[in-house]
Amino acid sequence: MTVERWSAARVRARADGLAALLTDTVASGASVGFLAPLGHAEAVAWWRGRADDAAAGHLAVWAAVDRSDTVTGTVGLAFPGKPNSRHRAELVKLMVHRSARGHGLGRRLLATAEQAAAADGRTLLHLDTETGSPAEHLYRSAGWTPAGTIPDYAAGPLGELRPTTLYYKRLDASRSRPDAPGG
Repeated sequence: MTVERWSAARVRARADGLAALLTDTVASGASVGFLAPLGHAEAVAWWRGRADDAAAGHLAVWAAVDRSDTVTGTVGLAFPGKPNSRHRAELVKLMVHRSARGHGLGRRLLATAEQAAAADGRTLLHLDTETGSPAEHLYRSAGWTPAGTIPDYAAGPLGELRPTTLYYKRLDASRSRPDAPGG
């Protein structure tokens, strides 16, 4: 399994595979912003929009691909455009295909994004995730700190309102810089 950062052009070119991952994630009940059933064409269009965000420098995307060249996971970092926010990023759309779950890929994608954020000088990451979800367990076990829970925050794939928990993680950006002591 390889995990690498994809350029905007690669996201656009591989939108079909990324869409298959997204539709599988929604079909499995994950609350990632879409209602079920999510059509493949809608998912492809959404990913092409993310390619535009990546081209503009607002988003970084990493993808995991298995030996058969199937997209099995992804994670992103969204960068705020405000001058007072350049020290942070939002972790977005950490997804692992059902066939690849339970083998540490989610943790690997999370660590990849965290390391890249630190190398880019980011000192704070934040995210929101469905309260009580397997993703929440991953974030807690990876050292993320809960900042609070909002009831009825987002609809799940079937339309029912679910709570979300906000998380943050402080990063030591100096450890990931090649010119830093110990870096």
